[in-house]
Amino acid sequence: MGKKIAVSLYHNSKSKLLFNSLFAVFCQIILLPIFLLISLLLKIANGGPVFFIQKRTGKNGKAFSMIKFRTMKVGSEKLQNKYRSINEADGPVFKIYNDPRLTPIGKILSQTGLDEIPQLINVLKGDMSIVGPRPLPVEEAKKLTKTQKIRQLVNPGITSSWVVEGSHSLSFKKWMELDKDYVENANLTTDITISVKTFLIVFRQLFR
Repeated sequence: MGKKIAVSLYHNSKSKLLFNSLFAVFCQIILLPIFLLISLLLKIANGGPVFFIQKRTGKNGKAFSMIKFRTMKVGSEKLQNKYRSINEADGPVFKIYNDPRLTPIGKILSQTGLDEIPQLINVLKGDMSIVGPRPLPVEEAKKLTKTQKIRQLVNPGITSSWVVEGSHSLSFKKWMELDKDYVENANLTTDITISVKTFLIVFRQLFR
């Protein structure tokens, strides 16, 4: 990668591991009723699988199966090229805030972030952290530059600086800069702050 990146020692510390484990278990207990309710609603409204499992790129470029609630109709991945012309991202990624492939309930889940709840399972498995760079689909991650791939030196997260700083409204360049800063400077205070801000964002989205 050329210039050596100074990765924060926090990423491999007992503090990070403890935070991930305790926070994930706590959230699973607190959110269990919501988890079950969303699962039931998805099954009734959409039929088919409740979960969407996709290969994403994790730490050191290793692919893993990321879990989330299904927000789109079955087979929507195959329609991506059809909507390529309305892609709102300015980098090598595909993102549309009001994606036409979203189901009615899926749109609510996607725009509130509740579709990410199942990733608590990924955290307990060790594939993800509560906080970290959002994992990209494998094919999109391949298109990153060597410098941008520093985000892969740490576990990806359910939430991140990108999420709390504006997500879709940010440029791809800014997104990568935020991830780089997190990799280099993260600490326990950073993770707690981002986690609290994420809860506030979800709360505001639900009750706006």
